[in-house]
Amino acid sequence: MTGIDSVQLEKVIVHKIGNPSRGEELKLSENALTLNDEIVKDLLTKYFLGAFNENELYHFTHLSDLQMNEVYRYVAAIFEDRESFLEQAAYLARFLYTKSTHVKVKEGELYVVLFDNVPFEGEYIQALGIFKSETKESFLKVFPHGQSYEVIHEEGVNINKMDKGCLVFRTNTVEGFKVCVVDSTNKNNDAQYWVEEFLQVTPYADSYHHTDKVLSLCKQFITNEYPEKFDVSKSDQIDLLNRSMDYFKSKENFSMQEFADEVMHHPEVVDTFMDYKKNFEQSRNFEITDEFAIHVSA
Repeated sequence: MTGIDSVQLEKVIVHKIGNPSRGEELKLSENALTLNDEIVKDLLTKYFLGAFNENELYHFTHLSDLQMNEVYRYVAAIFEDRESFLEQAAYLARFLYTKSTHVKVKEGELYVVLFDNVPFEGEYIQALGIFKSETKESFLKVFPHGQSYEVIHEEGVNINKMDKGCLVFRTNTVEGFKVCVVDSTNKNNDAQYWVEEFLQVTPYADSYHHTDKVLSLCKQFITNEYPEKFDVSKSDQIDLLNRSMDYFKSKENFSMQEFADEVMHHPEVVDTFMDYKKNFEQSRNFEITDEFAIHVSA
């Protein structure tokens, strides 16, 4: 996320979230952090916001009633009444704890942060961040000691690597807000508790997501399905990938039929691609529309 120099950290509280299936505890803080050091505040702001892509937007959802989405309800309460921040942050921590039972869920610190003056879609608005730090890294601290130096080992958080994060912008309240999500420790989809079970968010069906999903579909098809179903060489794969990328670079609007005809060429390849697309959509619970405006940032 860019342009964060103006962002103000209004409130920050940290809770410890264990994995109840391993007997790890939930430890709630009673008070928010006292942040008087401007350097620390700047580092925290970079850590919290640096990993987000504000073009990739989600919204809270629920099968029956949006008000039954716990995270949405707690966040909305904070936006309505800042004085409820500590209470609602504790509710968020308790709810996350109940969703942290998967064997691969790691213990970590939960940060709940109220921001002000956050740049978003041409405005400066309020936002609430929910972040979980699961990974500790080793580093060496070198310091003078008498006429020499000492070196000690410590563990801490890498401010350039956000494990799990959610940034909720105070806009589009009725539709479930506009939300950015980070889940960098779940590349293999082993434990979908953060996005699916805790946050319960779904992508906005906008041009960015459609462009991003079709690009991902094409790359996976060309890498995995295409060489498996057809007798093609590596250079054939590269050629098809280049034609796919050229299509997105040269067009303003995407048409699935036009893409299939111009890029895939052969009817049997087109049919295989369309079948792969159906499986791709089902596995991700996301339907790709046949026509949309291409987003250049995807």
